[in-house]
Order: sequence, then C-alpha cells, then structure tokens
Amino acid sequence: MSVLSDKWIKRMSKEYDMISPFEEKQVRGNNISFGLSSYGYDARVSDEFKIFTNVNSEIVDPKKFKPTNFVTKKVSECVIPPNSFVLARTVEKFIIPEDVLVICLGKSTYARCGIIVNVTPLEPGWQGYVTLEFSNTTPLPAKIYANEGVAQFVFLKGNEKPEVTYADRNGKYMDQGPEPTLPKV
Repeated sequence: MSVLSDKWIKRMSKEYDMISPFEEKQVRGNNISFGLSSYGYDARVSDEFKIFTNVNSEIVDPKKFKPTNFVTKKVSECVIPPNSFVLARTVEKFIIPEDVLVICLGKSTYARCGIIVNVTPLEPGWQGYVTLEFSNTTPLPAKIYANEGVAQFVFLKGNEKPEVTYADRNGKYMDQGPEPTLPKV
C-alpha cells in the first residue's frame, strides 16, 4: 500500500468527482484549515449537529439506539457538553475508488483541546457524506466551528481491487447524508 499524493487527489477529484466540493489548496485565514494538503485532504464539518443528551437516562445500545438521545441543532458553532459527544457530517461528499482505502485522523487543533474526531475507514467503493463523531474528553464545554477543517483524510492505494467492495456488499452506511447517520445494525 502506498499513500497517495496531492497530485493524485486533485486529479481524481477533477476526473472522478472523488471529493465534492473540492478545495485545491489549504485555506487558512481565521479558519481552522481545510482543503488539499501534501498527502491528504482536510475536510470541513457541516452546520448540522446531533448533540447527545442524557435527558431520558437511557442506556446507550448500538443495537437499539434511539434518535431521542440527540438534540439536533443547525448552528455555526456547536458546543459539546463535558464528557459527551456530537454527531455531524462533512461538507464534502466522497466517492472512494474501488482500489483505495481512506483513513481519517482528527486535526491537531481540536486534539490539543481534548476534542477527538472518530471515523472508521472509508472502504473501497463507498460513497456519501462522512458521519463524524466528536468526543469532548474534558470536564468543560468544548466548541466546534461549522464549515471549518476538522479531520484529515489519507488515501491508501491497495495492491489490487478487492474481491468484494463496500458497494458490492451493499454496506449499511452507503450513500450517507445529507444529515449525520445514526448507528445501524
């Protein structure tokens, strides 16, 4: 496996529509950076957030997860309660080639504030908006900024196309979006 460069990511985003919308360079200014980097792409978070709430004192069960465990807000800044989490999605839609695996890593700006971004790998043939999980590991409220960078996606080329892609097996999280997707069994 090899890590794919900015040249490959740019070419695939133009020819294959792999990332849309696509930003050809790092955008900084007063924002947490997003866009194309040397060996990855820094994606943005949208402005819709599903904030976990324990108002019903329920057990968190991935097989019987209840939408009532979340409060949905459309805001430019989301505050994550202490020791809690939020679901959101990327601004960008991804179409992953059949011989590529994508790993997501949280940006250091958030990690240094105790905010952890978690995303499972984007498998060959997967497409959609990426649901992001933000954990606030601190005992204080923490803030996330919509339409700014939150995570870097690193593209890895496999030695060959797998026998069965995510699309081939009709993966349950195929074509996510446009809102964050809750757990499914």
